[in-house]
Amino acid sequence: MESSKQISGKNAWYPAGQKDWFILRQLVAKDFKLKYRRSALGVLWSVLNPLLMMLVLAAVFGSFMPNSDPSIINFPVYLILGNTAWQLMADSTSQGMGSIIAAAPLLKKVKVNRYVFPIQKAIFAGVNYAFSIIAIALVMFFEQVPLGLTALLWPLWLLLLIVFSSGLSLLLSALSVFFRDVIHLWGVILTAWMYLTPIFYSIELLPWWLRSIEKFNPMYCYVTYIRQVVLYQMVPTAEMHVACIGYALISLALGYAVFHRYEHKFILFI
Repeated sequence: MESSKQISGKNAWYPAGQKDWFILRQLVAKDFKLKYRRSALGVLWSVLNPLLMMLVLAAVFGSFMPNSDPSIINFPVYLILGNTAWQLMADSTSQGMGSIIAAAPLLKKVKVNRYVFPIQKAIFAGVNYAFSIIAIALVMFFEQVPLGLTALLWPLWLLLLIVFSSGLSLLLSALSVFFRDVIHLWGVILTAWMYLTPIFYSIELLPWWLRSIEKFNPMYCYVTYIRQVVLYQMVPTAEMHVACIGYALISLALGYAVFHRYEHKFILFI
């Protein structure tokens, strides 16, 4: 009820674009407060979580995985860059998928553009990723990995990954309204997708036929891109840029098309 009053009262005089932006900011702020409410460490968990995950994975795979590919010059940095990128997409889609269903009480009382709810989850995951950068910086400092000028491409990569995740969130949130099984199925898909993406292993471990189709794996492209600009200090190829931009635009276009096509029926199923 408090959220309904806040959005419908103060926001009633805003033009359409400003209204959506106002709602996005309010929802991100609300999720941020709820995530760390009654937590002793608060936002520090956004820094500690990727560090702890990196330590666990490094302890398990660090003794033999770097030897599988000489190009892995620093396994801890290699690991945390891939894991945080994956977590951004996984959090965006997992939370965005149920965003329309969760917002049902608000949607039944307030007229608001429905697409702001799944997109807000992707933006919120991006905000959490910003805190993960602190963890990445700490690992790079400890491992004595310098930050080169190619890291200036980091914001572009982050924007493209958020756009890609927003498109998936729009698609999944629309499907889950009509088919609740999607919520359970997506967890299985994410697990399979994660193991098919070289996050904690080298692509050299994959058989040749699987390596040849990795370029059709969007997350392989995004994970490889961020490792190239941060760890290897190299500018990704034009092909890699086209792939990352293309996957982001295709995901957004497909997600919005499906969402827009069926959003008028949401109210009947939520």
